Amino acid sequence: SQLKPKRSVLKFEITKEKLPQGDLMHFSRQLSAFVRAGIPLIEALEVIEEEADDKTLRMVLLGVRESLITGETFSEALRPYESLFPKFYVDMVSAAELTGSLDDVLRELAGYIKRDLEARNKIKSALVYPLVVLVMAIATVIVLSTFVLPRFKVFFQGFHATLPLPTRMLISFTNFISNDWLIALPMALVRTTGGRRTKDKLVLRVPVLGQVILFAIVERFCRLLATMMTAGVPLPEAMSVLGDATKNVIFKDGVDEVHGAMMRGEGLARPMADTKLFPGAVIQMIKVGENTGTLSEQLEVSSDYYGQELEYKIQRLTALFEPAVIIFMGLAVGFVAVALVSAMYGIYQQVQFT
Repeated sequence: SQLKPKRSVLKFEITKEKLPQGDLMHFSRQLSAFVRAGIPLIEALEVIEEEADDKTLRMVLLGVRESLITGETFSEALRPYESLFPKFYVDMVSAAELTGSLDDVLRELAGYIKRDLEARNKIKSALVYPLVVLVMAIATVIVLSTFVLPRFKVFFQGFHATLPLPTRMLISFTNFISNDWLIALPMALVRTTGGRRTKDKLVLRVPVLGQVILFAIVERFCRLLATMMTAGVPLPEAMSVLGDATKNVIFKDGVDEVHGAMMRGEGLARPMADTKLFPGAVIQMIKVGENTGTLSEQLEVSSDYYGQELEYKIQRLTALFEPAVIIFMGLAVGFVAVALVSAMYGIYQQVQFT
């Protein structure tokens, strides 16, 4: 009775936190090793809690251990912390408790999170250089426009003269983008359901980038579904949580439609084809898996295939993005230079005439 108030406060605090994917991977790997070695779950969690660097993870493991002491199962103890342990994670643990294969499932989870992190890191590393160049170009334009050009404006006003056209254009542009409402409005729209739906639909239609995002979603979908099936999670339950895992509202709606059709006995491949979201290759592989009883194996093959294709798409995106950023930087800095030179030349003329 004394534990419950503490746990409720703890859960309230932790549900506002996020656990890095890397920490979740290491936790799964460690716990898998302890369980395989025959160490009781509560003792294993206590050891991991003492060694954990992340404060949030230590807090949540304390709450989980207290839940286990009161008689809850491991999956029940994890379920309140959904911002830290995703629903698919808890469902896989729940399936493992029924089959007695918790160590294997935790190892599968660690492997899935590792592959997911590797895919994300490849995208991030490929875009680091172009994004740094882009940020530097934008920062240069903003600094010059915010701190340098306004001084010219004051000087010209002293002469009751007008700034040259390029200088006026640049100052007007920076004033336009610096207004808080212009930045806040798109962010507010994206946070709404309709705004996010529009954003998610548009990013899928962007040339090259849309293909990268599509292949990333499909790779994650196949990999996670294969991992859940291997862990013993029933297909209907697995499909019920896959929508959120895609991180895209359009795909979430599509996966929810597939789940509904599958529950009506229509299988998996045909409803996926009806959504017009999934590439033909993955639908064919799933159809083969359904017909031969090798669905999890076909999903693994699909995830490997789309993982390789994703790398190729990222390389192509980088190859196109880098020169585009350099051209943009050249044009932006060049225009700023023209604006500055025009302003200085205007000052020279004003001084001459006075």
